Amino acid sequence: MSADAHLPTPTTGTGADLGLAPEPPLTGNLGEDAAALAEYAAAADRSLAALPPRPEREAPQQAVAERVLAAARRLRAIFLDRHVEAVYGRLTGDRTHHVRLPDLLRAAGEQWPGLVPTEAQLDAERKHIQAHKEGREIDQGLFLRAVLRDPASGAHLTDAMRTPSRRALALLADFTATGRAELESVLVERRGPAAHLTVHNEHCLNAEDDTLIADMETAVDLALLDDRVRVGVLRGGVMTHPKYAGRRVFSAGINLRHLHEGRISFAGFLMQRELGYISKIQRGLHRPDHAGAGTHHPGGAVAGKPWVAAVDAFAIGGGMQLLLVFDRVIAERDAFFALPAAQEGIVPGAGNLRLSRCAGARQARRVILWGDRITAGDPGAAAVCDQVVAPEEMDTAIEEAVSALDNPAVVANRAMLTLAEEPPELFRTYMAEFAYVQAIRLYSRDVIGKVDRAWSRAGGRP
Repeated sequence: MSADAHLPTPTTGTGADLGLAPEPPLTGNLGEDAAALAEYAAAADRSLAALPPRPEREAPQQAVAERVLAAARRLRAIFLDRHVEAVYGRLTGDRTHHVRLPDLLRAAGEQWPGLVPTEAQLDAERKHIQAHKEGREIDQGLFLRAVLRDPASGAHLTDAMRTPSRRALALLADFTATGRAELESVLVERRGPAAHLTVHNEHCLNAEDDTLIADMETAVDLALLDDRVRVGVLRGGVMTHPKYAGRRVFSAGINLRHLHEGRISFAGFLMQRELGYISKIQRGLHRPDHAGAGTHHPGGAVAGKPWVAAVDAFAIGGGMQLLLVFDRVIAERDAFFALPAAQEGIVPGAGNLRLSRCAGARQARRVILWGDRITAGDPGAAAVCDQVVAPEEMDTAIEEAVSALDNPAVVANRAMLTLAEEPPELFRTYMAEFAYVQAIRLYSRDVIGKVDRAWSRAGGRP
């Protein structure tokens, strides 16, 4: 039977509930099941193409689209449940090659038709604001959940995501020679034994966007790859935003303007951030072909270094999440910390995993579910902040922290602390569920509504 028979006939009228027949059965044979999935997914795409564009659909037409998408996702989930190890194996040469997320997803779209969106489909989605997309990135989340759930494939992918980025390797020689790399939104400077990473997304109070995530990964890689760097320091730059002009700000969290406009990518931002540069800060680089300095494990050398965060003004959302993997957090006395997950509607990265450990279950719920802020002077601030100083004392405090952490024993002990606090398997299993849940949240009606209302209240400003 043709896969078209399992899908509803599109209608341009208001129509009744059309329903869906069961998806075609999968046999367990990889080749046969892949062909069935490809045919069914192609039929789903034809049904969607026959409908008006999403912004022009009436409610019954959108209901049909959602049922078509859901039916295809059910079949993808069944296929992945049976074949994810073989699928990932083919994409990575039976796990002999480390393939990072963008390349992995692109290859999956080419080699396994219908499994994840193609580049052409994603390009079409990027033309729309978030509210007008079909949500094809959800299929990427479905795929990554399956890969990360599989112990062998998931461990291989998390290692792959900690390999140095191509851009950092291209910039490394110049950085080691000059001690400086000026990226679009991050400045990296080597001063003595420390690499100072200064975020300067000034116009939006250092809010996170796709460009900043890519720049942060490059900057972290450079700090970890340079043998003369023994400590990393992260601080926000001086703002040009009218409200904080002339002041330093650590981070305003996710860029809601970009989220409204559909410019926050699931893979390039939300997954790359957690599996990429934050994981590298926490665990170091994975370099199986390199016998350089650092803590080693059987899978390859790991160049880990201690990190200091200097928080001026505030660390909101992703900014606060970052602090949970740093070895020393210094905050000016008026700074505050917040994870407005309930207000934004999305999951705060690995904040749920780490804040409970740092602050305790009750305070984590107050911060994440209730929206409580923590001020640097509060008794509870010790959960996320080690030292509170006056603004004029910040530079001295940073220098003292760098000096204290510039110690080979620190490198070994921080690696053991990380292993005890957050074993790799715990992180992998958390990220498996995060991948799918976050993809769903990104396209949920309540999230889009909240972002659109916040956008309207701000008058379209960043």
